[in-house]
Amino acid sequence: MSAEPETGLPRIIIVMGVSGSGKSTVAGLLAERLGWDFVDGDAFHSPEHVARMRDGHALDDADRAPWLAAMAAWIGTRLETGEPGVLACSALKRAYRDALVQGRAGIRIVYLDGDRDLIAARIACRTGHFMPAALLDSQFATLEPPRPEEGALAVPIVGSAEAIVATILDRSGLQPDDPVRQDTA
Repeated sequence: MSAEPETGLPRIIIVMGVSGSGKSTVAGLLAERLGWDFVDGDAFHSPEHVARMRDGHALDDADRAPWLAAMAAWIGTRLETGEPGVLACSALKRAYRDALVQGRAGIRIVYLDGDRDLIAARIACRTGHFMPAALLDSQFATLEPPRPEEGALAVPIVGSAEAIVATILDRSGLQPDDPVRQDTA
């Protein structure tokens, strides 16, 4: 099941894209600007899966299932408590995004869109990350860019992280000093 495009302000923003697209940097800066909590999807991977990826082995859908479930639970808790948050997560396939969103309102997907050459150059300059450049091709092979009915914001990754965050804020209707409206019963 897929979510309809959001018409209200989101409470959860999922920043998605291939490895090296700037998800963690952009999502962290976005959360900081909004005053929301930030979590990196990498924190939900098991140590065994991190080791597999570090060794150059891509995960399959069965490997990703508990990872997606853990992030979906985090999202659910945030929605239940009314606490906004930003999640950086590759969410490369539509099925993965559907597993995260689960048809729930208040979630907005932001797709960091960039070409392979730009992202490969970024990965070549990065240090300290477990995902090797050798897996970039598998990331692009797996990538299913969001379709219009998913209501995602596709944001080009050219320019600074600050400029990308400004674009996200402008296009999502969120402003750093806007309170998130909580539904009260």
